[in-house]
Amino acid sequence: MGNIKAEEAMRELTLMLLYLSRFTQREKFHEATDFYAWKGYDFDILNELDDADYIRQGNHPSRSKSVYITESGMEQAKELLSKYGISDWKQG
Repeated sequence: MGNIKAEEAMRELTLMLLYLSRFTQREKFHEATDFYAWKGYDFDILNELDDADYIRQGNHPSRSKSVYITESGMEQAKELLSKYGISDWKQG
């Protein structure tokens, strides 16, 4: 793996952290289809991830404390985990 720019690394790492720290409103994690994550990351990066349709921040992004992780965001995060050799500890 070659060098990547800091901005790209921040986007990739933020998406991976959102994915790995995801939670659901359902009791059984493996049966859930909707996932959320607390947003405590750089707002510019979150806005970029929202623009790329990897997450959704809702109608009032400055008021919401969590983000919704889209299906494309889940898939991109899984690809990034594979790229960096990180296992998804919440599978199954």
